[in-house]
Amino acid sequence: MKLIKEGTSFTITGFKRDASYNYQKLEKTDGDGQRLYQVGDNNVPSVTTILSKTQSEDKRKSLDQWRERVGYSTAQKITQIAATRGTEMHYVLENYIKGIGYLNLSDKGAEARLMAHEIIKGLPELTVIHGSEVSLSYENRWAGQTDLIATFDGKPTIVDFKQSNKPKREEWIEDYYYQIAAYALAHKKQYGDIKQGVIAMCTPNLVFQRFMVTEEKLLEYEDKWYARVEKYYKMQK
Repeated sequence: MKLIKEGTSFTITGFKRDASYNYQKLEKTDGDGQRLYQVGDNNVPSVTTILSKTQSEDKRKSLDQWRERVGYSTAQKITQIAATRGTEMHYVLENYIKGIGYLNLSDKGAEARLMAHEIIKGLPELTVIHGSEVSLSYENRWAGQTDLIATFDGKPTIVDFKQSNKPKREEWIEDYYYQIAAYALAHKKQYGDIKQGVIAMCTPNLVFQRFMVTEEKLLEYEDKWYARVEKYYKMQK
């Protein structure tokens, strides 16, 4: 996959589309601090909800300390700005992938577009897109939506796009590995095999990072994810 500029317009090329999986879209609702997906007649918790509800005490304390250090109103503002930026960046990427023209001329739109460009340029091994914004569920245990199902470096892959306020160390992004594992398990259950994951991340000052979730690491985090799910359902009781 590569980014092509023609005058003032940008497109992406260098990949094929394969819609053979026939992905089904799931409806979702947000409220009471959680996201639920409608799977048949059941409301199923999202991957991010399970991760949030089973967060370690150390991580909760670390977040609380950060909020106290910067001030709660400032922390809320930083979080909202990051969320808005991330949503816009995802929307830009989604439209590029679908071949739809989209241009947000605001400062925030321009920032997100440049971040999206860095992510595209950082994924040259991506050769086939099987689905974008793909809904996935694992029975009635969990559900979610991943950014891409693709063939990357010859292997079926979960690809997730992330924005970050600053570059990340690998030990800071463990929840992203859990997400990849949860989506991989659901895809294997519903549609077909997944061999690896890619986390493609960019900061507002255009620092791009790519974290690979190898097949070995994927199997490790699939086991860890099952444990998080069991913890979540025990907590619900």
